[in-house]
Amino acid sequence: MAKNISRDNTRYKNIIRGRIKKDLKKYISHPELIGKKGKDIVSIPIPQIDLPNFRYNDKNLGGVGYGEGDAGTPIGTGPGEKGGKAGDQPGHHIPEVDIHLDELVRIIFEGLELPRIEPRGKKKIIHEHNKYNSIASVGPRSLIHFKRSYREALKHSVGIDGRIDFKRQIILTGSRGITKFKGFKTVEMPESNAVLIYMMDVSGSMMDEQKEIVRTEAFWIDTWLRSQYAGVETVYVSHDAVAREIGQEEFYHTKESGGTIISSAYKLSMKIITEKYNPAEWNIYLFHFSDGDNTGNDNPVCVNLLRDEILPKVNQVGYGQVKSPYGSGAFYDLLKSLSKENDKLVLSKIDDRDGIYDSIKKFLGKGR
Repeated sequence: MAKNISRDNTRYKNIIRGRIKKDLKKYISHPELIGKKGKDIVSIPIPQIDLPNFRYNDKNLGGVGYGEGDAGTPIGTGPGEKGGKAGDQPGHHIPEVDIHLDELVRIIFEGLELPRIEPRGKKKIIHEHNKYNSIASVGPRSLIHFKRSYREALKHSVGIDGRIDFKRQIILTGSRGITKFKGFKTVEMPESNAVLIYMMDVSGSMMDEQKEIVRTEAFWIDTWLRSQYAGVETVYVSHDAVAREIGQEEFYHTKESGGTIISSAYKLSMKIITEKYNPAEWNIYLFHFSDGDNTGNDNPVCVNLLRDEILPKVNQVGYGQVKSPYGSGAFYDLLKSLSKENDKLVLSKIDDRDGIYDSIKKFLGKGR
């Protein structure tokens, strides 16, 4: 019975994985999924899974609805007709499945077929770890090494008269010097570290819809990179004509007005990197989201900053251009030639929510 349950549970999990992979774009592009994220569990709707229904039918009675009346005669009042009353029956609900966030990440990024990232920075988070690799004569009872203690007691018993009566012999392991304990030493385990710097145009042309797209994509980028690195720090930079370092909540909900000077964000990001994140020690990722508008005379400044200062120091720069009814989209075309010169610069156009899937694949598909 236990084997059958385990087999059925495995089959059920495989069905869930298959359904999620089938509709991968839908799960990635909808922000509702992010809102349902708990501490470790995510509830996701799986409308394609048919829940079992039981129907009871006595063959001798002719089925449901037997009795007087002709075939096709309406039963009761139809929907929308006069005289209709509020229903008292449950409606159809889309079943939700609870799945661990780590498992969901594996399913989604298997579907995206993303390569694992090879860390390049040297910065390490030092994690202390107790390694049990020795034997001690003293220690807490929770660390008693029973096999070694028994062996020591056995040797002690043999030493008394040179022989053991296995039928009557009692081996005492509680004596001082006989009981052995697991010994340990604290070792430092280095772990790779990374920093994410998100930059977003918050001028008047970036509406709530565009910001929601950025928020959703940033969530999945965050999730993937955190699965690749033991420690990830995140920095948020907003800009219109002036750039500011702000918190996550403000980053996604601030709305400004006025012009746009993209180089202000690049300059501030470089200042943050210089002061806090040595490129020789950190894996550095920059993601910039905009609708493509920029002050004309600022474009050459941006290109020079990217080519000469930013790209040589980072793992990757991703520029995501979100389509807006008020944005010209010209900045994407400006960066095309530079992206051909240096493949650390990855460009992506995001026309709508459905474009999030392809954008993530472009940004993370090189395993940098």
